[in-house]
This record gives sequence, C-alpha cells and structure tokens, in this order.
Amino acid sequence: MRWREPAWLLLLVAVAGPGLFQPAGAAVRAAEPFKTRMLTAWGAEVRADNAWTEYPRPALVREGWKCLNGAWDYAVTADSETQTPAHWLGQLLVPFALESRLGGVQRLLEATEALWYRRTVSLTPQPGRRVLLNFEAVDYRCDVYVNGEQVGSHQGGFTPFSFDITQAARQGDNEIVVRVTDKTEDWQLRGKQVRKPEGIWYTQVSGIWQTVWLEEVAPTYLVELNVDTDAAAGTITVRPELAGDATGTRLRLQVKDGDRVVAEAQGSAQELAVHVADAQLWSPQSPHLYDLEVALIDGQGQVLDQVQGYAGIRDVGKVRDAAGKWRFTLNGKPLFHWGTLDQGWWPDGLLTPPSDAAMRSDIEFLKAAGFNMIRKHIKVEPRRYYYHCDRLGMLVWQDQVSGGENPPWTRLKPDPVDANWPEAEHAQYMTELERMIDLLEEHPCIVVWVPFNEAWGQHRTLEVGHWVARRDPSRLVNIASGGNFWPVGDVVDAHNYPHPGEDFGDRYPEYIEVIGEFGGHGWPVEGHLWDPDRRNWGYSLAKSKAALLERYGQSIERLNRLRKQGVAAGVYTQTTDVEGEVNGLLTYDRQQAKLSAEELAKLHQVLFNDN
Repeated sequence: MRWREPAWLLLLVAVAGPGLFQPAGAAVRAAEPFKTRMLTAWGAEVRADNAWTEYPRPALVREGWKCLNGAWDYAVTADSETQTPAHWLGQLLVPFALESRLGGVQRLLEATEALWYRRTVSLTPQPGRRVLLNFEAVDYRCDVYVNGEQVGSHQGGFTPFSFDITQAARQGDNEIVVRVTDKTEDWQLRGKQVRKPEGIWYTQVSGIWQTVWLEEVAPTYLVELNVDTDAAAGTITVRPELAGDATGTRLRLQVKDGDRVVAEAQGSAQELAVHVADAQLWSPQSPHLYDLEVALIDGQGQVLDQVQGYAGIRDVGKVRDAAGKWRFTLNGKPLFHWGTLDQGWWPDGLLTPPSDAAMRSDIEFLKAAGFNMIRKHIKVEPRRYYYHCDRLGMLVWQDQVSGGENPPWTRLKPDPVDANWPEAEHAQYMTELERMIDLLEEHPCIVVWVPFNEAWGQHRTLEVGHWVARRDPSRLVNIASGGNFWPVGDVVDAHNYPHPGEDFGDRYPEYIEVIGEFGGHGWPVEGHLWDPDRRNWGYSLAKSKAALLERYGQSIERLNRLRKQGVAAGVYTQTTDVEGEVNGLLTYDRQQAKLSAEELAKLHQVLFNDN
C-alpha cells in the first residue's frame, strides 16, 4: 500500500518543512519495492559488461586492477543462517542494490534476513605481491569469504573498505562470497532509507551498491595520500598512510601542470611538501588541478609503490564584511555560496547512479545553471562524484549520514536538547563520521562539513562539533543544518519553506548566517513521475512552468535581500524530483529540466552582484 498525501497534509508541509515527516508512520509495509516504469536514458544502456567499469579511486590511481562488477549469484536466507547457501535464487547485477530496478531483482530485504552474493574470479597472484579485495560501499553489515575462508567483516553502509585476501587467494578460479544484513532502521546510519517509504523518506537499499574491485600491491604500499594545500604559500603537502613495513622508506613527489613538471621533491615518507611557483588556485571559476606522481622508495632507491593523484590549491575561510557579518571566503576572497540540496537518488538505481556519465550530468547541469555549490544531503557519493566536482569546479557541503533516535526539533530556539544515544551507538556514529572525513578530505571541492540535519539523530552536539573542527581545521563546520543550533563550529543555519525568510537579527554575531534549505517549488511533469497514480507533492505546487518560474523568481529576490542583510549562503530544494517529491529542477528521470539552465543562470546573476 503506497502513501497518498491528502491536501491538508500538503498544506501543512508547505508551512512546517521536511522535519514534519519522520520515518515512523502508520503505512503498511509492502511485500516488494514500488516497481516504477521510470528508467533513465543511462539506465536503459546498462548491461552486465558495462556496469560501472571506471576506475573507482581517481585521487589515488594505481596500475593493474580488476573490476568485479557484473552478474553475481544471489540468495536470501534467515539472518540466523551462517552457512553458504546450497541453492541460489538467480543473479543480481552488481553494483546495484537488491531493491533497485537495475539490479534485476527488486526484492525488499527484511530485518530478519541475510542477503548472499557469490561469484568466481580467475586470479594469477604474483609471488611477493599482495591481493586486495575492495568494496566501495555495502549497506550495511557484511562478512566476506574467499574460497571458504573468512577474510573480513565490515559495518557501515556509505564508505569504502578493503581486505587483504593474499592468504586465501589461489591460482585459477577463486570463489568470493559476501553475506549482508541490513536492518535499515533501528540505530544504524541509513540516511533517507526507510522500511515504509513515504514523503521525504525513500526506498531502502540493501547490499553492494558501489563498485567491487581487485588490485595487486607490493608488501609495503601507499594506502592514502592525504593532500593539504596552502593557497597563500603555493604549497602542496602529502602525508601518506602506509601499509606494511615502512622502515627506511622515502617519498618521491612530482607535481605536473599538464605535461610540465612544476615542482618535485624527495624526502620523509611521513610528510613531504613542495612549493609551486606562481600557483594557479582552484575555484569554481577556475577549477585548476595539478597532477601528482608519488613513489614510495626503499633505502636503496628501488620503487616499492607508485600512484597518480591530483591536487587543487585553495584555502577555505571566513571574514567579516563592512557591516560586521561573517562571509565565506575562498582563497582569501568573499564568496556567496549558492547551491541546491542534492539527494543523489535515481529511479532505476536508487542510491546507485546508473552510470558515471549520469552522475556527472547532474553536476554539469547545476554548473551551467549558475550554482557554485552543492549540499550533498544525507548521502556519501561514490568517490568519482567528488572527482567530478573537483574537475568541474563545484563547492560541496557534505552532510553526515543520519540515523538513530532524534531529539525534539526546535530549530533555532534557545536551549535545545540532544537525543540520548547509548555509548556503543555513538561510537559507531563517530567511526562512520571519521571514515567519511578521511575519505573526502583530499578533495578540494569539500568546503563545509554538516554533522547533523534538522535534529535527525542529533546527539552530543558540542562534542561532535568540536571533534570535527579539530579533525579538519582546513574546512568550516555547519553543526546542525536547520537546527537544533548549539554554539559550536562556524555556521548557524535556518530552513524555511517555501521562500527564504529567516531574520537572524543580532542573535549570532560569531557565526556565518545561512539559509540551508528553502524553495521546494514543485511541478509534476506528466510522463515523468515515479508513480503517476499517487498525489505527488512539493512544498509549493505550481500548475505550469510560468507559475513555477514566477515562484522561483520570488524566492531568488527574497534570498538576495537576505544576502544584502548578511546571509552568506542559500540552498534551494532541490536538484531533482525524488520518488513522490516533485520539487526538483529536473525530473527524477533527468529527461526534463523544468527551468532551463540558461533561465536559471540568468536569474542567479543577481546573487553575485556586489551591490
């Protein structure tokens, strides 16, 4: 049974905003996910031999890898079953989730069930080398076996992990088995997924939902590069993470601008910095990237490992304007942050974009439409997403994935309260937050961390905020988008639908004032709806493109007035329609732009005028 939004509820949504919807509802859980007829143009081209074949880690590229995406055998058992199934139900297309159309199954995984994967891969392990099995993301808990031997376990649904399978691997055919459990709700961090999707909550995603791949490395190798830059000094600093015996190792770094070497150095494997003369700085207007060639060498000068990466030299900061209001800065210059709330959901792949090109197209549309920022909402994307933002010049505010219990949502009222999280659940939250920051901190596009949104799973706010600020002092912290605001970090953030209207007054003299969500001007485009039989909703529904354009223009005018009064950023809801929400600038299938990029860019020019 699918939820139908009554008219009175749509009116209440327009006034109250998205926090009205909480995942606990009276709707009856269906036996299977809603099977939409909607398919993106990219999804129509997906096959087992072309499913996400791009190298998944563009900030650290190593030659010699093997993509394991494609058709895997699958089975579903009771979660009490720990033995590999004797019988398999069919095939599931990796890296698309069990519930997705592109996965080819479209089955809901119950909290009491386990999802199993199996495939055979031919290997020729080389003597003295290590074999790594990499998973870009599996939702939510998994155990991995190679040739019947357990090689590792992992918990957390949105970041990559890797297992060294050298001891279990053998020449010839190797069987890989993955066992997954996913309760979706309870305490686990799941973002917008729920067991009974409705309103702003979407279809659950279970199992492997990003690329699976193999690589071969030396016994001592580079795990991460951890790149820092200083725009004023024109420096690039690499602090690598190493695996294996690093005794006596050194680092060799070469920086290239195209084919030209602009800096090089050799030194400590713990930290190595170079100066780039007349450095070209990274910004949305000029997203200049330098190529890095990094080699790990032993005491005799022999290369143990060699990788390619890149760096964008830029600094993130804040400054007071003439009226004493805080403004964001990039490379020392004030910059108004103007972006969309971007959910990153797809009608055919759910959390998984149908292809790299599909994922890139959203960023390209927003760039052409005059946005310079994306607020990545309650989701961590594949690493290639952030690479495209780096390359195209798009700032990113990155949300932490939410879950667990919520306190009352009091927005910006004084004296907020936190939810009371048990110690073990808080520790897992911090583990996943650390993994996200560790994963993304080398991307120049990331400028703001957003630990909490609208009180969803908000707990120990001051502790979390201070930890993030210490963990990454090179970026700013928006502790709680939409409240509940606590005095920590750099930003105070209000949500208001449909038009931006928060008057911060003089209440927050030490914080950057932003409108972290507004808009949601919906228009259901016939022929491009996830479910045409339901009452598709938006925070402000228009009946025509002309009405949509008028309402959108009114919101921009109001945001510009707020900008002149000291508001430093605006986030419009949202990039695309998502399931029953029709408040996107693009339809859910990305086939129709409700307002063209050219129309939007023209409207947005006023937000970047000096007066």
